[in-house]
Amino acid sequence: MSHPSMGVEEELLLVSAGGNPLPRSKAVAAGTHGIDVELELTRAQVEINTPVCQTAEELRIQLCWARSKLAEAAAEEGARLLAIAAPPGGVAAQLVTHKPRYEEIATRYGLLAREQAVCGCHVHIGVPNKEAAVRVSNHVRPWLPVLLALTANSPIYLGSDTGFSSWRSIMWSRWPCSGPPPYFESAEHYDALVAMHIATGAIMDERMVYWDVRPSSHLPTVEVRVSDIPLTVDETVLLATLIRALVMTGLADGGLGPKLEPAVLRAAYWLAARDGITGNGLDVLRARPLPMAELLGLLQRHVFQALEQLEEADMVAETIQRVLRDGNGAVKQRKAFAAGQDIVALTAVAD
Repeated sequence: MSHPSMGVEEELLLVSAGGNPLPRSKAVAAGTHGIDVELELTRAQVEINTPVCQTAEELRIQLCWARSKLAEAAAEEGARLLAIAAPPGGVAAQLVTHKPRYEEIATRYGLLAREQAVCGCHVHIGVPNKEAAVRVSNHVRPWLPVLLALTANSPIYLGSDTGFSSWRSIMWSRWPCSGPPPYFESAEHYDALVAMHIATGAIMDERMVYWDVRPSSHLPTVEVRVSDIPLTVDETVLLATLIRALVMTGLADGGLGPKLEPAVLRAAYWLAARDGITGNGLDVLRARPLPMAELLGLLQRHVFQALEQLEEADMVAETIQRVLRDGNGAVKQRKAFAAGQDIVALTAVAD
């Protein structure tokens, strides 16, 4: 039996030894061979695109290879490659990459664009068609805050502890078409809302639909964009596998998925961004607070049948327990930052 294919886009930062962004993406990308690397909005970012993968192990191999080759290319340009979601040092405004599209975004959106040296992880899962992608979006929506908390990896920003586990998600929420997607009745409903955003000038085109789940504009996939860039490859593989299982579960259900009170979902997002895996989250289906560890257990049970089909239930359970025990990127960054002072603290975060 075949299962939906998957692919991952990882955005990564180029920084100095002390954690300040370095605008060297073009040179670093030019120094890589054999991997798909893209330039991002700011010149201190690069993006890895994996090939289409059929198994978690295949994805792990591709990510390890790509991260290591990119790190080597970065080192040759005097930069460090960091899998963290916000720059720990430096200043807010960054240099925008010299590409017509990015320069147009900078012109239209001003400081909002220039302050976007933040890095996410986008997971693509193959689906039969756009209607299926829209239906799956409704099924994935309730679990988006849990995925955000699991991968939170941006507590330190511009030399300060922000008080949030995912500062990237707070910054990203300022875009007009971002955060959790609406509940969609059909593909036509999705198209109508996107057309409204474009007609008003809120967004330039469909590629600027930054909702945390969206049908891909150029691939037969549904794209889930909620997470910070995970600190480790194992955590990215965990994220992609959970999303793949959520998509499989949604497709098997066949219905439109549960409707949620928007205020409850918004509260769940905010709690996930602030507390990550260390505090309470919100069970959005029942509007009740629960420790994030319990919500991760609910997620595993929700997708268990799909994980069994993928033969990845044990890997997912073991990796989640390891993250809860040892901490995710936010926990580890904050611990390193607290152990030092001033520039020493930022160097420790980069290390």
